[in-house]
Amino acid sequence: MNAVIDPLDRPASVPTMPFLAADVGGTYARVALMQTSQDDGREVDVLAYRKFVCADFPGLAELLQAFVDVDVRTPVRHCVIACAGQVIGNEVLNDNSAWPIHLSQLRQAMALDDIAVLNDFEALGYAFDNHADSGARLLCGPDLQVDGPRLVIGPGTGLGVAVRLPDLAGGYVMTSEAGQMDFAQNSIREREVLAYLAPDGGYVAYERIVSGPGLMTLYAALCALRGETPKLSTPEAITAAAATRNDAQAVEAVEIFCASLGSFAGSLAMTFMSAGGVYLAGGFLYSLFALLEHSTFEQRFLHGRSARAFLSRVPVWVTEHGRKGVMGAAKWYLRRGLSGGAKQAIF
Repeated sequence: MNAVIDPLDRPASVPTMPFLAADVGGTYARVALMQTSQDDGREVDVLAYRKFVCADFPGLAELLQAFVDVDVRTPVRHCVIACAGQVIGNEVLNDNSAWPIHLSQLRQAMALDDIAVLNDFEALGYAFDNHADSGARLLCGPDLQVDGPRLVIGPGTGLGVAVRLPDLAGGYVMTSEAGQMDFAQNSIREREVLAYLAPDGGYVAYERIVSGPGLMTLYAALCALRGETPKLSTPEAITAAAATRNDAQAVEAVEIFCASLGSFAGSLAMTFMSAGGVYLAGGFLYSLFALLEHSTFEQRFLHGRSARAFLSRVPVWVTEHGRKGVMGAAKWYLRRGLSGGAKQAIF
């Protein structure tokens, strides 16, 4: 998903003045004021940054305006937004969004000259360049930085996936809707859960299992299979109960979540031959690291004998989301201007 809302239909250019970069998820939005680095026109400096709860605002325009009023206090004419979903007409369509995003209305409300839009995981992909991520924690595989395709996976409100392909121009990021692939059960228990979720058969996406809401779905399904009433109502409560092992359904839900994530990541690593590593992104997974370490994630990631030879050489890192989304969005925005890249949509 790439789009540029530019009423003047002018060619893309590198903004010399500060611009907004926003990473908008289903639960949180991260917003930054960026400026082209004086040292390198392809890099950016962060002038201001803040994380917002989407539900605290009636719409994206109000959220962005709150940031401008408090942290910027001067007019901003350009904006790049990273968000999940697809641009259809003048709207970003996303089932997990806190509110509708109408791009022309947003541009007018914010008095912007243009708005550039890209997929949120495409932005994350641009954040993972050839520099080591100092905050990443190695989950399995060799502790090496190897050149090659890098896979970014993020279970949050949804399940996002992108692949960064290396090249001489600094990398190209390919987006995907891999989270919508059919869930592939591996154990008898997972078959029982799948049968409960789809008693008449049919489509169940990985996102319905491997995400924050997916963990709640797993927990509720396991309670139902045991004839018990769910006691926990948030992903955080489920992971906390699993960590202390004081709720059997929470423990099993996290075990299935981690195992399913391992199968999903391993399948995609084989598909894209991700020798550069797999990055599991997001604060939700980062807080889950100890449980991931002691789960069957690695066993399921490695798959069978023929795939193991390759997958055992692929490092899997867990990293916080943090500012990576806004940094990647800003880097894409600058690269688009420097290259004069084609626009897929102009309104």
